[in-house]
Amino acid sequence: MKSAVETLNPTRVRLTVEVPFEELKDSLDAAYKKINQQVTVKGFRKGKIPARVIDQRFGRGAVLEEAVNDALPKFYTEAVNEAELDPLGQPEVDITELKDGETLNFTAEVDVRPALEIPDYSGIEVEVDAVEVTDEDVEKSVEQLRERFASTSPVERAAEDGDVVTIDLEAKVDGEVLEDGIASGVSYTIGSGELLDGIDDAVKGLEAGGEATFTSELKGGSAAGKESEVTVKVTQVAARELPELDDDFAQLASEFDTLDELKADSRKRLANMKHFDQATQAQERVLEKLLELVEVPVPEKLLEDEVNTRKHNLEHHQLGQMGLDLAKYLEIQGKTAEEFETETREAAVKGIKTQFVLDELVKKEQLNVNQEELTEHLMRRAASSGMSPDQFAQAVVEGGQVPLLVGEVARGKALAVVVEAATVKDTNGEIVDLDDEDEETETEAAEASETSEASEEKTEG
Repeated sequence: MKSAVETLNPTRVRLTVEVPFEELKDSLDAAYKKINQQVTVKGFRKGKIPARVIDQRFGRGAVLEEAVNDALPKFYTEAVNEAELDPLGQPEVDITELKDGETLNFTAEVDVRPALEIPDYSGIEVEVDAVEVTDEDVEKSVEQLRERFASTSPVERAAEDGDVVTIDLEAKVDGEVLEDGIASGVSYTIGSGELLDGIDDAVKGLEAGGEATFTSELKGGSAAGKESEVTVKVTQVAARELPELDDDFAQLASEFDTLDELKADSRKRLANMKHFDQATQAQERVLEKLLELVEVPVPEKLLEDEVNTRKHNLEHHQLGQMGLDLAKYLEIQGKTAEEFETETREAAVKGIKTQFVLDELVKKEQLNVNQEELTEHLMRRAASSGMSPDQFAQAVVEGGQVPLLVGEVARGKALAVVVEAATVKDTNGEIVDLDDEDEETETEAAEASETSEASEEKTEG
C-alpha cells in the first residue's frame, strides 16, 4: 500500500491511497465466505459454493463491493497512522479506481487537529476580585440561618408580606378548568415568588376564608405558557416568628455555644467560599488570556456539530425539564433568535479552542492522570449528576466514556500549570497565592475546559 497526504487547510487533509490487488486477498476470501453463508445454490451444500459459481450466479462485482467495504477501514487506518495524523470524526471516502486483479485506489478527506504552537505563557497577568468579608455579609449569612429556624403560628388577621398562607388554587383556560389546574392545601410564603406571577397581590389583605381571582401565565403543566384565570382561596394565615439572635439560637442552629462563635464561623466559611470563587475566577481569566496567545483554527464541520449539539441539549433536555420551548426561553431571556445563535456559536468556538489548546499543553508538559485523580474526578461528576459513584462509574464504563474523563482531568491539570505560572493580583493590587487553596479548586479547571459530549467524542477520534 502507498499513501500520500495533501493539506487542504489547517484543519483538513486529503489522503490518496493505492492498494495492490493482492493486499485485498483476505477481504476477498472473507467476502466469498460471507456470501456463501447467505445464499443457496442448487447442487451445492450451504457454505460450500465455489468462488467461480458465486461469480457466475451473483456477479464478481458484488464480491468486490463486499471485499472493498471490508478492507477500506483497515487501509484508511494504516494511512492515517503512517502519516501520523490526528483525525476528527469520520472521513469522506471516494473510490477513484478499482481494477479487478490490479489495484484499488481511493481518497479520504478528513478533519484533523490543527498543529498548535504554544507560546511562553509565564507572562500572563490577570486581576481577580479581592477576598473581603464584611460585617454585613456575616449578618446576612446569620439571618439566612435564622430564617431556616423560623416557626409559624396561625393568626386571625389579613395576610401580609412574609406570612405563610395555606391556599387552594383553581386554574381556568378559555373558561375551562384544567385537569391539572386544581391544587389544595398549598403552603406559600407571601413575597417568595415561588408560585404564579400576581399571586402576592391577590392574597395580601385576605383573611382565612377569603378568595380572589387574578390572571397569570402558567409556568408548568398541560397549559404551560398560556394565560389563565386563577382563583385562590385562603384557608389559613400564619405569621412567621424568627428566633431571637442570642446564644440560645447559636446552640439551636449550630455546634457552637455562643452567637459570637457562630458569627466567627460564618465569617470563616464566607472567606473560604470567596477564596474558592477567586480561584475559579483566576482560572477563567487565565484561560481567556491563554486562548488570546494561541492561533487556533476551528474545523467547520466540528463547529457545526458542536453548535447543533448545544442547541439540542438545551431544547430537548434543559428546557424540556422546565416545561419551556426555545421561543419562550428566548422571550424570558430577552434575546432574539439571532443573538442566541451568535452566543451559541461563540461558546462552541471557545469550547473547541479550549480543548485543543489544553490537550496540546498536556502533551507539551507530559502530564499524566493517575488512578487517584481519576477517582476523585469521577466522585465529583457523580455528585453533580445526582448519581451514586458506583452508578456513575458503571455508566461511564458501559458507555466507553473513561477516556473522556481522563481527558477532562488532564486538561484540568494543564490549566492548573498555566495558572501557577501566571501572575494573579486582586483588585487591591495584592498578589494572590493560589497554592494555598483547596486541592478541589485545581481540579475545577477540568470543568472550565469541558465541551459537550459530542465534541469530546469527535476530538478524541
